[in-house]
Amino acid sequence: MSDSLTRRIMERERAAAPRRRLAVIDSGIGGLGVVREIRRLLPAVDIVYVADNGGFPYGALADTQVVERCNRIVAAMERLVAPSAVVVACNTASTIAIAALRQAFKLPFVGCVPAIKWAARVTKTKTFGLLATPATARREYLRELIERFAADCTVLTHGSSRLAPVAERRFRGLPVDLGVIREEVEMLTRAPGGEALDTIVLGCTHYSFVLPELSAAAGPAITWLDPAGAVARRVRDFLSALPPDAPRRSPLPANVAIFTAPLRDAGEAELMLERLAEFGFPELRVVDLVGAEGAPTRPTRTGAPVRPA
Repeated sequence: MSDSLTRRIMERERAAAPRRRLAVIDSGIGGLGVVREIRRLLPAVDIVYVADNGGFPYGALADTQVVERCNRIVAAMERLVAPSAVVVACNTASTIAIAALRQAFKLPFVGCVPAIKWAARVTKTKTFGLLATPATARREYLRELIERFAADCTVLTHGSSRLAPVAERRFRGLPVDLGVIREEVEMLTRAPGGEALDTIVLGCTHYSFVLPELSAAAGPAITWLDPAGAVARRVRDFLSALPPDAPRRSPLPANVAIFTAPLRDAGEAELMLERLAEFGFPELRVVDLVGAEGAPTRPTRTGAPVRPA
C-alpha cells in the first residue's frame, strides 16, 4: 500500500472518530493559559479542566501529597472522561508527580517543565533567570536541565511562594499588591550577577496572568518567556501521532471546568463562570476528585456549583 493511500485512510479514520478530549490539570487557574493556547491551535478538541483548589498551592505541599492528589485526580479523569491525553499544566506537579503518573496509568501525559533550553538560546548575555515556585526551584531535575542545556550560562533561580496567590487574585479581577510583585522580581534582578540578566523564564503557569505586572516591574531590558505556547504545540504534535480514540460515553459535559473544593460564595462562582467562559468553559462544577470518589456534582440553574451530596 502506498504512503499516500495510507495517509488518506488514516485521515478518514480520524475524521470519523470521536473528537479528541483532553484532561488539563493544575492547582488553580494557572493552566488556563495553556488551555488558551491549546484552543487556538486545536479548536476542535474538547477539554475538561481541573483546578485543584483544594490543594492550592502545590508548592506549599509535601511531594508525597502532590503525587497523591494528582494520582486521585487522574484516576477520576480516567474513569469519568477517558481522555485522549492528560496535560499536567503545572510546573510543580510536572516536576514532582509526572514520572509517578506515567508509571501508574496507561494514559499519555504531557507536562510543563522549566524552559531552560529556550532561555539559553534567547539570552544574549548568557545570564537568565527562572521565576518559579519553591518546589520547582529546589528540584534536582532543574539542576539536570541546567547542566544539560545551559552549562555555558549563569542561571539565577527564585522560588516565590507569593506570586501564585497574587495571580489568582488578578484572574478574579481583585486588586493586587504591586509591591509584592516588584519584590519578587528583584529577587532575581538584584541577586549577585543580576545586573547581567536579560531574560526571565516563567516557571509557573500561574505567572502568565501577572506577566504585564512582572514585565513592568523588571523594566524594558528584560525579555520574558512564557512556555504556554510551546506546551500547546507539544500537545498538538502529540495528539497527531496518536491513533483515533475509541467511542466513549462520559457523565461530564464536553467542555467543563471542575474545582475540587467549594468557591468562597455565589458571587465568586458567578465571577469565575464569566471568566471561564473566555477559555471555552460554559459550565463550572465543584467535584471532590481527591476525597469523595470523584462523584460529579450538578450545577444550579445559574451555573453556580453545589457541594457534592
